[in-house]
Amino acid sequence: MPMNSEQQQQFFDALAERKTWVLDYLAQDRRKTLFVPEDIHDAVYSYVMAGGKVLRPCVLYFACGAVGGDERLATPAAVAVELFHTWTLVHDDIMDRDPLRRGQPTVHEEFRRRALERPGYTESEAQHYGMSIGMMTGEVQHGWAVSLLSELYGRSSDNAEVVLWLIQYLETEVLLALVGGQTLDIQYTKASIDTMSEEVVFDMLWRKTGVLYQFAGMAGAMIGLNIANPKHPKVKAIADFTGGCGTAFQLQDDILGLIGDEATLGKPVGSDIREGKRTVILCHAFQKATCVEKQLMLEVVGNPEASDDKVQHVKQLMISLGGVEYARVLAEQRIATVMDNLDVLPVSPYKQYLINWAEYLIGRSF
Repeated sequence: MPMNSEQQQQFFDALAERKTWVLDYLAQDRRKTLFVPEDIHDAVYSYVMAGGKVLRPCVLYFACGAVGGDERLATPAAVAVELFHTWTLVHDDIMDRDPLRRGQPTVHEEFRRRALERPGYTESEAQHYGMSIGMMTGEVQHGWAVSLLSELYGRSSDNAEVVLWLIQYLETEVLLALVGGQTLDIQYTKASIDTMSEEVVFDMLWRKTGVLYQFAGMAGAMIGLNIANPKHPKVKAIADFTGGCGTAFQLQDDILGLIGDEATLGKPVGSDIREGKRTVILCHAFQKATCVEKQLMLEVVGNPEASDDKVQHVKQLMISLGGVEYARVLAEQRIATVMDNLDVLPVSPYKQYLINWAEYLIGRSF
């Protein structure tokens, strides 16, 4: 059942409050004095302070509260999840050659521009400098995230096993899944569209997005219960729920990337077409297309030089052939499939927040 107006307000208030916890912790963290020189300091903080949704930390907080834990004590882990997510964005933007994120220059683009304002830099040298800063920024954020997880011991848990388990899982299963997913995403841009199946696209979506949402839910539940047991009924139920919702989140992202509002998204709508992103929307539309329509898609998708008119034509084909609606239905089905996992949790505001979060993922506009 969709949120009523009162539930919606309570949910958005809960998100806003927890986002404040995350940003306050980041701003006050003792490590910030170590981020030198100035370019590294500015780059490390640029995305996390730029108005992101901070959904992954909120999921961790809600999961902790839903199993009876003190969610404020989980703050180091919540902040760690946001930083871990952020370093992947910085590196993804380099690999995707994106100049904008959330309406602002990406890290590598911002520091390319800064280099050009300084004496001695050619365009190629400035581009190299921007990418170098982006790479090092991601490395700092990654290390920062792991360091924050270690702070859980003595703050929210006297069980070192919980902390070690979370760090090990993040740095093996989660990291390798994310890297694998990003690699597949790049490789698939050169794969023939007619060879792409829905199954391989979903596997990529799970790796790129679902696995970190799964970790956020799992970590929150483990911290709340103070146990290092991924098979505990409540831990497993929450992890399965948040991981499944994460895949639905990416489906909605793909929809918004095609039909969303450019000003709201902070990036050009339709850019995924020029980049050649293989989405469920594209695969479904291609299957339904005529031979002439398929030829146009093959010509335009993945072609950075494609004209605006042709990109717009392909965008409309992907809509009219049912790709967007198909992806929307799949996202709704994915949420419905995992919702029963929450039955093991007692009734509480935190359980309701998790339900509201799932509904929000597939109804959002950015």
